[in-house]
Amino acid sequence: MEWQGLQVGMTGRAEEQVTEANLAKTLGSGSLPVYSTPAMSCLMERAAAELLELHVPTGWTTVGSSMAIEHRAPSPLGAEIRAEAEVTAVEGRKVCFAVRAFAGTQEIGSGTHERFAVDAERFMAKACSLPV
Repeated sequence: MEWQGLQVGMTGRAEEQVTEANLAKTLGSGSLPVYSTPAMSCLMERAAAELLELHVPTGWTTVGSSMAIEHRAPSPLGAEIRAEAEVTAVEGRKVCFAVRAFAGTQEIGSGTHERFAVDAERFMAKACSLPV
């Protein structure tokens, strides 16, 4: 598998608004009506995944393998959240990212994320062979 034009320094972005669906009290990660850590993590991962989808060959995709983040500031209902994922290393099928999330101009979280390129058909065959 060869990446198609992927380079260190490229950045993916994803955005969402804080809604009832992604509040800590709704997702069960807390009791307050603020943007949840699981939602922030998911947005960071989406920023990375969407960037990589532009650079994998046909029949391939990427899967998340590691995430280490800090969520340092609350965001209320209605806030606009932006996540950025910058490629910091490409090591064969593994891609490493520095991830950050913002509410407006304030950084609310940061960390690292890793993804691996996989042959989608082979990956799903393996997943479907596992007991349910």
